[in-house]
Amino acid sequence: ELSSEDDKAVVSTQSTGMTKRPLETSDSVLLESTPSEEKFLNSTDLADVEHFSLDSDSEDEEEEMEIEGDYGSRPAVGETHVERPGDYHDDDCSSDEEEIRNRIGNIPMEWYDDYDHIGYDVHGAKVAKTHKEGDQLDKLLDRMDDPNFWRTVHDKQEGKDIVLPDEDIAIIEKLKNNKYSDLGYNPYEPYVDFFSYEKMETPLVDTPVSKRGFIPSKWEHKKVMKIIRAIRNGWMKPKDEGPKKPSYYDLWSSKPESQKHNPMHIPAPKLTLPGNEESYNPPEEYLPTEEEREQWENTEEADRSQNFLPQKYPCLRHVPAYPQLINEKFDRCLDLYLCPRKMKMKLNMNPEDLLPKLPKPKDLKPFPTSKAVKFSDHEGHVYSIDSNKSGEFIVSGGEDKVLRIWESSTGRVLTKITLPEIITCVKWNKVHSMIAAASGSTVYILNPGLGDRVSVDNGNKILMTLTDIRELDHCKWYPLGNDKDGLRIKIVHNCVVSNLTWHNNGSYLAVTMRDSSSCSVLIHNIIKHNSQKPFNKSKGQVQQVEFHPNKPFFFVLSQRYVRIYNLVKQAMVRKLICSVKWASCMAIHPKGDNLIVGSYDKALVWFDMDLSVKPYKTLVQHKKAIRSVSFHPRYPLYASSSDDNSTIITHGMVYNDLVKNPLVVPVKVLRGHQDNTKYGVLSNVFHPTQPWIYTGGADGCIWLYV
Repeated sequence: ELSSEDDKAVVSTQSTGMTKRPLETSDSVLLESTPSEEKFLNSTDLADVEHFSLDSDSEDEEEEMEIEGDYGSRPAVGETHVERPGDYHDDDCSSDEEEIRNRIGNIPMEWYDDYDHIGYDVHGAKVAKTHKEGDQLDKLLDRMDDPNFWRTVHDKQEGKDIVLPDEDIAIIEKLKNNKYSDLGYNPYEPYVDFFSYEKMETPLVDTPVSKRGFIPSKWEHKKVMKIIRAIRNGWMKPKDEGPKKPSYYDLWSSKPESQKHNPMHIPAPKLTLPGNEESYNPPEEYLPTEEEREQWENTEEADRSQNFLPQKYPCLRHVPAYPQLINEKFDRCLDLYLCPRKMKMKLNMNPEDLLPKLPKPKDLKPFPTSKAVKFSDHEGHVYSIDSNKSGEFIVSGGEDKVLRIWESSTGRVLTKITLPEIITCVKWNKVHSMIAAASGSTVYILNPGLGDRVSVDNGNKILMTLTDIRELDHCKWYPLGNDKDGLRIKIVHNCVVSNLTWHNNGSYLAVTMRDSSSCSVLIHNIIKHNSQKPFNKSKGQVQQVEFHPNKPFFFVLSQRYVRIYNLVKQAMVRKLICSVKWASCMAIHPKGDNLIVGSYDKALVWFDMDLSVKPYKTLVQHKKAIRSVSFHPRYPLYASSSDDNSTIITHGMVYNDLVKNPLVVPVKVLRGHQDNTKYGVLSNVFHPTQPWIYTGGADGCIWLYV
């Protein structure tokens, strides 16, 4: 019978083994069933459960229980239940009290990586995997789509994701900041003095001392007797340290004895030892003269070698107090206070070990080392020199407006041709019997008439085909006929020509004009007597142009860049950064994969075009501006000439193996030209077949080094 009177519920059952007792609010009831009872409950219909009763002693006995309390009553039919403070709710249970579904225990979860489940529940059934492990891309998508991704943790044992509430996040933040996890805990509460400072007659604790505190330990006595017995029988021998030797150490050593035990110990700086000048009775040679005393007094205190002057006294008691005592003690305290706290390890290595291992110059021979022939007939600067294909003759031009052709073996002048203006550049065609000479704004094409008769006749046939004046947009072609000096064609430009370059097939001639901005580069076809302007507008001031040895590439050197153009595609292929302030000249390796650039700021730059657009090496060997650079056509040599009247020969080996870097080793410095106030060596060119070099300088001389 159920009743709601006085908010009590009485459940009465007939039982002989139990008595009626009211249940308090602190009591809890836990019903556990055996496997047979679970089987019976599972097979019984819910309608039959109310007729089933659980007896404690026998099936016929009945039990009567009376439940009393504030929350123990059940509302009658039609009555509304009113919650009161202290009522029990299922929501009051914390997460620690939740039932654990996976009952495998504390074992590594990696054991279930290869299975489709993660354990077993209380009934022995498999707990299937509900969480699918994704890759990094899935995690990234979850991070972008799920706003609670940052507060989600994965429970490996249960196989599910748990979103942490705000309370847990607050606790984690407090732990990260080294604070207490309890939100309401105050670590700085006022101190409560539980005990009084007054001396009490009766102590709070008066426990008597234990008896074992007055009796020796029986087990310690047995252990000591065991050790004594082992020593008497010779089983245990004490360590023989031997006679103690007196320890000595250097009092004034820079590394004291204490540093052996503490390697990081830094001793304090020591005071300088007193010398003879600090004695009260120094020798006569230490006493200053009147001039030295006056000089010492006139010198600033910071510049004085010592803070005192030596003085002589008859006895020690006559020595007065030292006036600089306080200052020196203060400086000593500063030395101790500012002593370094950190040990700096010093690398003990030979500076020569830091240098690269380069071969010796004598192992890199042949290269030019000494003077052989002097060509001295010019008056003024020699701006340009060049050699023919066989190396038997050389051509030169300079400030005296005279073009000279020399015999290289003897230094004898074979031909002199006077031109109207200063000759800035001369180039010998390596295919046809032709020489191009730039004089002012005019380029002269001449046939020197040297060598075999067949090549001379072929050169005349090519040059004599121009019979009429040909006017083009940027230049004019003038035929000179059968001139006695060998001049055949004259090409007049709008600006002064500074540099000339022949193509390897001998049919094209590139002309550089520095003063022209719109037409700085022209390419002349000597066979067809035609000219072409490759660039509508030059990018920067053009210093020099060169043709690639075996590819249709065209190199243009400006003030800071080297631009490489493909003449077939008519497009720029690469742009090299010189990393210098002002480039002056360049030369291309015979294989075409490497390039050197000289500059007015004394630097020579080596480019490996297969490696990078930036310099492979930058060499600063000259003291003044570099005027000319050149490669040897056969030997691994290149030369650079400068205004410091020197020509440096360098071994530059380029390997066929692309993995191996070029070897660059300076081997010889050639000096032979006289000093000039402004300029030095202005041009150089290698002999085409021998390891020789020709140099032309501002002193009007040309030297051949062999």
